[in-house]
Amino acid sequence: MTRLRLSLCVASLLGLALPFTPASAQEKVATVNGVAIPKTRIDLILKAQAQRGMPDNPQLRGEIRERLILREVITQEATRKGLTKNSDVQAQLDLARQEVLWNAYVADFVRTNPVSDAQLKAEYEKQKAGAKEYKARHILVEKEDEAKAIIVDLKKGRKFEELAKQSKDQGSKDRGGDLDWNAPSSYVPQFADALVRLEKGKYSEVPIQTQFGWHVILVEDVRAATKFPSFDEAKPRLTEWLQQQAFTKNVNDLRAKAKVE
Repeated sequence: MTRLRLSLCVASLLGLALPFTPASAQEKVATVNGVAIPKTRIDLILKAQAQRGMPDNPQLRGEIRERLILREVITQEATRKGLTKNSDVQAQLDLARQEVLWNAYVADFVRTNPVSDAQLKAEYEKQKAGAKEYKARHILVEKEDEAKAIIVDLKKGRKFEELAKQSKDQGSKDRGGDLDWNAPSSYVPQFADALVRLEKGKYSEVPIQTQFGWHVILVEDVRAATKFPSFDEAKPRLTEWLQQQAFTKNVNDLRAKAKVE
């Protein structure tokens, strides 16, 4: 992971949205103890598999059908045994439901709030005008406490390059965490935002979380950008960037309006 490329998951979620159809009207692929398994479940799994490059074929459909039957068998047996009344199980079911609704909301937000060409061009010119490149190092770990411990060691005088040996990033750990020269736009937004706030020679004193884990970042040098991609080259990245910025603002606005006691 020499570059932490933007990898907004919402684009892939768009293809997973299925229209709601009442259970009674859905085509079924099997019935287990009187409970129907709707074909839409196979369709949903197949769409996810297709995004990972797995082609649709009768064998795959058969395997998915059998998995769904086994899941229904176990679900019925777990319910019969009263496991749904367990407080931990109920909490996990609630969290799973929230996760599904979160993903559905993200997909709906992106679909109903498209990024216009005018927005893309304005952001492109803005980034091009103030384009800088950063020579940075980072240490990537699994847990926040690990990143905090690294920061403590840095404050005690230990070398960044030495501590980088424990990094999860196989592409940079043996180079002392070196990420070479890159524009902030080469990285995911959380990483890029932290990067541009750091002064030359400084490291992040608070761990930075991204979808990859927890980072400690060091900025070694800053310079004016030596090259900048064309608009067409930058367009996919800018689209993802603006989508994520808009979604983050939407979430923050909803959080601010919520009555939390």
